Amino acid sequence: MNKLMREFYERDAVTLANELLGKVLVHKSGAGITSGIIVETEAYVGPEDRAAHTWNNRKTSRTKIVFGAGGYAYVYMIYGKYYCFNVTANVVGVPECVLVRALEPLEGIEIMQARRKTQRLLSLCSGPGRLCSAMGITGELYGEDLCGGRLYILENEYPNMKAVASTRIGIDYAEEYREYLWRFSISGNKYVSRA
Repeated sequence: MNKLMREFYERDAVTLANELLGKVLVHKSGAGITSGIIVETEAYVGPEDRAAHTWNNRKTSRTKIVFGAGGYAYVYMIYGKYYCFNVTANVVGVPECVLVRALEPLEGIEIMQARRKTQRLLSLCSGPGRLCSAMGITGELYGEDLCGGRLYILENEYPNMKAVASTRIGIDYAEEYREYLWRFSISGNKYVSRA
């Protein structure tokens, strides 16, 4: 499998969110290699998207990476304890990203289970906080180049894949943007965080 290169990421977030389904996220760390098939994503289309951290062109020390080129890791913490992993999308000056919500575990499953302190395969990476914990993705990887050798995404052939679009999760505050079908998942995949 070949690594995805910059041009793959330099597209609008909605297209990228759909195209990332079935690809393989890999993290090489001191503990070993962990990987999983991306089975669920959400697009965040700032600055007009009220659910996006970059809504209204809001540029902060946290969101500055999203204003750069596509293909970098936007990692942030929620609720003071869970990390979320996002892929920056589009080109410099267009602040869009894709939240990776769930993975189907592939490689390094024992490492993931030890990190998560669970043997349950189905819930290992089913949710943004869970997948970051299992994959060892922390704030240290903020801004990591996904075209590099530590955290990256591989091309992959997912047989008979059918993508399903639905509304994003946990954005009731986003007015009309909560109704947009910008969450994508692989139909029938049992590792998706919510059906």
